[in-house]
Amino acid sequence: MGSCCSSAKEETLPEKKHNRHQQTQRRSFSLQKIPPAGRATEAVSEVPAFSEFSLAELKAATNGFSSENIVSESGEKAPNLVYEGRLQNRRWIAVKKFTKLAWPDPKQFAEEAWGVGKLRYRRLANLIGYCCDGDERLLVAEYMPNDTLAKHLFHWENQTIEWAMRLRVAYYIAEALEYCGSEGRPLYHDLNAYRVLFDQDGDPRLSCFGLMKNSRDGRSYSTNLAYTPPEYLRNGRVTPESVIFSFGTVLLDLLSGKHIPPSHALDMIRGKNILLLMDSHLEGKYSTDEATALMDLASRCLQYEPRDRPNTKDLVATLVPLQTKTDTALLALCHQVCSKRITVCSALKSAASIQRLQLSNEPTKRQQVPSHVMLGISKHEEAPPTPQHPLSPMGEACSRMDLTAIHQILVMTHYRDDEGTNELSFQEWTQQMRDMLDARKRGDFAFRDKDFKTAIDCYSQFLDVGTMVSPTVYARRSLCHLLCDQPDAALRDAMQAQCIYPEWPTAFYMQAVALAKLNMSSDSSDMLNEAAGLEKKRQNGGRGT
Repeated sequence: MGSCCSSAKEETLPEKKHNRHQQTQRRSFSLQKIPPAGRATEAVSEVPAFSEFSLAELKAATNGFSSENIVSESGEKAPNLVYEGRLQNRRWIAVKKFTKLAWPDPKQFAEEAWGVGKLRYRRLANLIGYCCDGDERLLVAEYMPNDTLAKHLFHWENQTIEWAMRLRVAYYIAEALEYCGSEGRPLYHDLNAYRVLFDQDGDPRLSCFGLMKNSRDGRSYSTNLAYTPPEYLRNGRVTPESVIFSFGTVLLDLLSGKHIPPSHALDMIRGKNILLLMDSHLEGKYSTDEATALMDLASRCLQYEPRDRPNTKDLVATLVPLQTKTDTALLALCHQVCSKRITVCSALKSAASIQRLQLSNEPTKRQQVPSHVMLGISKHEEAPPTPQHPLSPMGEACSRMDLTAIHQILVMTHYRDDEGTNELSFQEWTQQMRDMLDARKRGDFAFRDKDFKTAIDCYSQFLDVGTMVSPTVYARRSLCHLLCDQPDAALRDAMQAQCIYPEWPTAFYMQAVALAKLNMSSDSSDMLNEAAGLEKKRQNGGRGT
């Protein structure tokens, strides 16, 4: 299941920033803790500081190194076993257990571990600790719950990885290699599809375990000789150029969906047999230009002479233009609101959601589709944090993302908050108006009966006429979208409700839930606090929620 670990379990509680091993005396071998520098802290502030674990801690975390906790791809037959485990603070970890006497000198092992442990980067499954106890040598890394690239490419069950996700894997791993090189760790041992892991968000990461050899004097490559860099076969040494060769084999895996020997793949590339090389399970759903660019890069990486291969900066520069998959729904929302920028900005009291949704003067900046969506996996959702102000029943329901309770409240509230938003003359009561109100009435019946798709259709008929504006209809349709797993559309409707009624708490509450569903927890929390503040303000007078 992976070099750093891989399983279906997820971290459910955030890591608190404190020293979680104060009760255990540390042995540092006179090594000083290394402060983070530069890119090392980018987007990894939640990763704990590197430290030494006791054997007792790791035994407890892995149920005594139970065979049921083994997540190594080869199970108990793997030369160095990897276990999943959970610490007392509920953080999931991956523990790599080396064979006895793999590293006889504990100081040498600790120095190597500390060298890798100083790295902190969002594209790595970061090393967070180690253990030296008697003959035991163990490494502790972040836990990656969504399996390896090998599993998703070679042993998938429901769906293969889509083309855009394969391009993202190549780009993210290239970034990881470039970062490691910039931090003085350019050597990576046995880079292959089993070393690429997927985190709780579905983002690909490079296992930190490959930054250390399996033993002090052991082999750096355990795969078939056909996939081993030719210079390693000659002299047994790993160089930065060897890593590039191995990256080329990963590119072949991404292109073909199979583990093809480089020599065979190069023959196909030289013979322009692109279709024969491409994964048939993609069913032609890829860009020929992008596939050709990736093949050309793979061919360069797999050159026999190390000096003819690109470096990591070249890899990143080549792969950046291929990252074209964007969230068209969110982009549509951005353009829709940008076209009404003055109206929206005067209505919105919190700039957080605008900033996060890129509604600034950067229309060309892309909002990427989340990796877990492209990978076809579910993502653990956390409810928004507790707001600063006391919450009403509506606020409580939204804070715990209880869509059923929200539905009951909106049914009970009916349209009392729409008072004053429409003033129609006698002449406007036409047949069209009666038809429009009939559509709303049918939508209300469907909403009450929990037929949410029909409610969306009916409410859309009402809103499309445009004669009347109703924040309640937008709020109700927003909830319908949420219940139909359409959070982007739900957010649009909640924002429209706020445009009509700028200080309506319900509009903010619905935005909070939609933002949480879109994994924008910080903005969701802002909206929840904004709504609670408006409710508190309205306790002194005005229309209620």
